Amino acid sequence: MLLSMGVSLYTSRIVLSTLGVEDYGIYGVVGGVVMMFSFINSSMSGATSRFLTFALGKGDMDNLKKTFSSSLTIHILIALVILILAETVGLWFLENKLVIPEYRMSAARWVYQFSVLSSVIAITQVPYNASIISHERMNIYAYVEILNVALRLGIVYLLVIGNFDKLILYAAMVLCVSIFIAMIYRFYCLKNFEECKYKYEWDKKNIYPMLSFSGWDLYGNMSVVARIQGVNILLNLFFGPVLNAANSVAMQVQGAVGSFATNILTAVQPQIVKNYAAQNYQYMMKLILNTAKYVYLLLLILALPLILEMEFVLNIWLKNAPSYAVSLCRCTLIFIFFSTQSSILIKAIHATGNIKRPSLINGTLYLLVLPVSYFAFRWGGIPEFPYICNILFVFIGMMSNAYTLKLYVSHFSIKDFVFKVLSVCFFISLLSVLASLCVKQSMPECFLRFVLVVLASTTSIVFLSYFIALDKETKYIVKQKISILLNQRKWKS
Repeated sequence: MLLSMGVSLYTSRIVLSTLGVEDYGIYGVVGGVVMMFSFINSSMSGATSRFLTFALGKGDMDNLKKTFSSSLTIHILIALVILILAETVGLWFLENKLVIPEYRMSAARWVYQFSVLSSVIAITQVPYNASIISHERMNIYAYVEILNVALRLGIVYLLVIGNFDKLILYAAMVLCVSIFIAMIYRFYCLKNFEECKYKYEWDKKNIYPMLSFSGWDLYGNMSVVARIQGVNILLNLFFGPVLNAANSVAMQVQGAVGSFATNILTAVQPQIVKNYAAQNYQYMMKLILNTAKYVYLLLLILALPLILEMEFVLNIWLKNAPSYAVSLCRCTLIFIFFSTQSSILIKAIHATGNIKRPSLINGTLYLLVLPVSYFAFRWGGIPEFPYICNILFVFIGMMSNAYTLKLYVSHFSIKDFVFKVLSVCFFISLLSVLASLCVKQSMPECFLRFVLVVLASTTSIVFLSYFIALDKETKYIVKQKISILLNQRKWKS
């Protein structure tokens, strides 16, 4: 994850420098049009992962095979639907609505078609990735991610030395890497998992529950995609491609920092579903609360120095950061804290299979960002306004998810979530911010100040987390681990 984050930030800098602000913004908004249609796939992705993991938890191999084949059949159909929508509605929107300079329209069309192909590959890849997650083979992600990182570094090198149109070349190379990585995952699944040998399957006992699950999830996922890409389009319509470039930078930061939480949740999700399937509710609830607390604190270690020193970091990273990139990145990082907590609760609700209520509530909150932001922009609102709305609405959605989980699983305690997770995390955040600000205010902006802020924030978070956030059992485990490491060092010396 550290390697991936470092390379992601480095390559973003080179890509922005090589493409320029305008082309970088065009790449973000054109690719976003294709992403608008991915909400159909997102809902089925959640259903596939849940039902494969549930079948594994039950130990039903025959049902597991049928579930995989059924899900791949559905995803092939989804890919065809999205391909048709992208080549009709999406293409019309690109040609007639997006604000793109006429002399770059030809390049934008190429980027769009490459993005459509990438989307089709990603859709049919979902059942294979879900199988790896269900079997908890997380090590394969580490190996393939290292390869992915190396290939993306290669893209940057070729982009710099290439003579072809930089924007088209970049989009084409990203597509090639996506196809290559997808093929590796598929080969691994076919070789290691018996259920991944596809056989045309339209088993009503498997397909109908999956479609029902994904049908309710569809609204929520549609709303997420509409919010993300809708905000990007609104920024384009009211402020032009330069704000799309700033938004793309913010999304890069969100992707890099959020990958920590995403990878941890990916590892935890199978355990949540399997324990629910085995009716081991007590351990399931303990896992949820601990995950929520520790993921927040890990994110705080990573995000707090970035929030406080964002202007310095962007100047080092991008040299000439787009206008408003600093404020948008700060808002995005604050948003990640609450969205991660909400996602953890959603994972638990998904395990129950009852997703109608959270999908409707969260989806509506997500969609509200667009009309509110549109009228705010019409009345002269600032570009940060949608991001502030995101933070507010995702917090409301998080608390709604906690109440919903309590309705479905009586063992879950909202009181414990508020006082043992949110309150503890907020208290640690407050004290860590104060300690870091004392260092920041004591000297002018420079690399030394950045290092000292990182040290101050990390030390205070780790120290406070040990004494405030960890329970007795976890403290004992930490002490044991430290003792073992120290003894190993003494033995080697």
